[in-house]
Amino acid sequence: MTAFTAHDGTKLAYHAFGEGAPVLCLPGGPMQDSVYLGNLGGLAAHRQLIMLDLRGTGQSAVPEDVSSYRCDRLVDDVESLRVHLGLDTVDVLAHSAGVNLAALYAERHPERVGRLALIAPSVMAVGITITGELRRGTARLRRDEPWFPEAFAALEAIVAGNATSEAVEAIAPFFHGRWDEAARAFRAAEDGQKNAEAAGLFAAEGAFDPDATRAALARFTAPVLLLAGEVDLNSPPPAVAEFAGLFPHAELVVQPGAGHFPWLDDPDTFVATTAAFLG
Repeated sequence: MTAFTAHDGTKLAYHAFGEGAPVLCLPGGPMQDSVYLGNLGGLAAHRQLIMLDLRGTGQSAVPEDVSSYRCDRLVDDVESLRVHLGLDTVDVLAHSAGVNLAALYAERHPERVGRLALIAPSVMAVGITITGELRRGTARLRRDEPWFPEAFAALEAIVAGNATSEAVEAIAPFFHGRWDEAARAFRAAEDGQKNAEAAGLFAAEGAFDPDATRAALARFTAPVLLLAGEVDLNSPPPAVAEFAGLFPHAELVVQPGAGHFPWLDDPDTFVATTAAFLG
């Protein structure tokens, strides 16, 4: 673990894995310890991965001003890390909710981004709507799984507005390409890795201006990869395709059989795709 000081004096941690040109990795959650990313299925064999622990998560300090957990305010932390690393430009890889942060960073500092890899992206920052019917359709791809009836009933309840903690837990299998022992262990560790207070403030009022972000991404000329899992309930491929259409130079890849964590479901395919894009 290495640390640096953010603009407001908060001590932030990052972890470096592998060799080669660095890739700055932004975790999702939102506000989850970067440990869940592991080495991204072996991507560290191709590039040095710089895993940022967002403020208040992992080994980073809790800020004095908790309103700084808001996504748009986290952009300054990403820029502080780039400066700390002494890089004129940096390739950025973001997962899930971290994609919102990456999009805002690209909006504010487009000249600092070399390549942008967006994995199983959240779409809040760009205002894309994922309908309940799209989620149902994605879920039905798993209808032959033994856990499907209970999980689909829970999804129906959530779509209807009854998102109990039990229902949210019951749909966990939809986020993994295989609901096996490894996936269950991964899910069991997740809650302990998240800062609930920070997550509640991540998308607070004022965090996003989708019209402005869309306009900025339309002018963003660096290469962009958007990778969707074929069966990802959180980031269904049609929504990710719409996201890709916001960029002038974006490549969309749908990883067969993958859920929300494609480096777990098929590490070889995930690494081959992302390493080829990042170079």
